[in-house]
Amino acid sequence: MFPFTGGFGIFDVMILIVLILGIVVAVLYFLNKWAGKRMSDQQEMVERHKQTATIYVIDKKKDKVTNANLPKAMASQIPRMGRIMKMPLVKAKIGPQIVTLICDNAVFPALPVKKTVTVEIAGAYIVSMKGMKTKQQLAEQRKSRRKSETGADEAPKWHSKITNIFKR
Repeated sequence: MFPFTGGFGIFDVMILIVLILGIVVAVLYFLNKWAGKRMSDQQEMVERHKQTATIYVIDKKKDKVTNANLPKAMASQIPRMGRIMKMPLVKAKIGPQIVTLICDNAVFPALPVKKTVTVEIAGAYIVSMKGMKTKQQLAEQRKSRRKSETGADEAPKWHSKITNIFKR
């Protein structure tokens, strides 16, 4: 039936591997394109519905959504992977109500506990915090603080110790 009797050669295996890799790359490309479109649609919806609110942060932790006290309607809308993964959750007091909110990963470390904060909320999702500094601004602030502690024209302490050792 087959024109060759010796089995598969290295060339045949290489063609098969390249073909499989090409199919995998094509599938990943189209999945990425679909996920990017979906994410941009969701981001637009968040931008349309966000509003500013002042909240008192009671507690914050990373936990599974199933362990949080979220409304059943909201918990049922979270995708399967979201239910399995740990998400940043914030227990906050908005007016007279105490609610559990889902927080953005970039905002979560910056939220202070037991403080009143002004945030932008879209539904039960904390989008951003007013007055939050970016990573670059925090790095510049640390650098300027170090310079003011050591003095701008002063040499570091380790430098003077090393030069004293070599002067002997």
